[in-house]
Amino acid sequence: MNEIKSIISDIKEGNLKPIYFLMGEEPYYIDKISDYIEENVLEESEKGFNQVVMYGRDVSMEEIVSSAKRFPMMAERQVIIVKEAQDLSRTIDKIEAYAANPQPTTVLVFNYKYKKLDKRKKSYKTIAKNGLIYESKKLYENQVADWIRKVLGGKKYNIEPKASQMLVEFLGTDLSKISNELDKLISVLPKETIITDKHIEENIGISKDFNNFELRKAVGQKDVVKANRIINYFAQNPKNNPLVMTISLLNSFFTQLLMYHGLQDKSKASVAKNLGVNPYFVDDYSSAARNYPMRKVSQIIALLREADVKSKGVGANQSHADILKELLFKILH
Repeated sequence: MNEIKSIISDIKEGNLKPIYFLMGEEPYYIDKISDYIEENVLEESEKGFNQVVMYGRDVSMEEIVSSAKRFPMMAERQVIIVKEAQDLSRTIDKIEAYAANPQPTTVLVFNYKYKKLDKRKKSYKTIAKNGLIYESKKLYENQVADWIRKVLGGKKYNIEPKASQMLVEFLGTDLSKISNELDKLISVLPKETIITDKHIEENIGISKDFNNFELRKAVGQKDVVKANRIINYFAQNPKNNPLVMTISLLNSFFTQLLMYHGLQDKSKASVAKNLGVNPYFVDDYSSAARNYPMRKVSQIIALLREADVKSKGVGANQSHADILKELLFKILH
């Protein structure tokens, strides 16, 4: 996040690079930087003649280089943005000759999503020397809640741990999706609001009582009645509660619980650090560990793998609701 701020700050101050090569698995920040350049480097009156957006599937590297070598018209510089540049992966190394001597009045931007340049190649080294390479890395699931907190903090909001975890479990690690939902929230809530699970339910539509977070908690506490209530709700709302996600989240929980059993230092700080969870949730693991000894946890992980295979239609002809009910019975008994 600090790297993004630094890049944007430099652009804002007019310290522009002739080439911005934005690559990596997480498209959110690639789009952020590219959009900022597209919207702010040129004045509106200059964009008609001096700003071009190309798409990798429609152009060749030769056409991009030819456009980049042109001089701007009645402006200090021109901006060329190549979106979906990963479609040029077979010929992308042809940029090396241009990168060795880039046109100083051109800002050339590549949005190279879901792929990376090979750092050993001359093209990478040449772009890094004369331009800027930014690698946008995918966040791990246990990093996303902290990302949500930081994003909201920068906009003068706060969020309770349970609420942020609900977002992660419902939306996964797709930062663009999460950002869109956060924008919805802050458009209706005043600044300084502490966002709760109730706000999430009312504005995004994730039930605060019937979600994977609550199921995980009920299973950890061996609350049979609550757990069955939740899975019955899931059975009635399968589109919003896909089995694959429920199995994945339960698997993560029990895998972490196995790690918890193996820790010598079970202080809150140690558990939070080693399991990669917010300290707020450590008590859930302490409670679950009393209900599920290590051997049982290992058995449950095997059951989850078996249920995952069944959910894909292998070796069983059961509905997803029946697979989940059977799984839950075996876990809780």
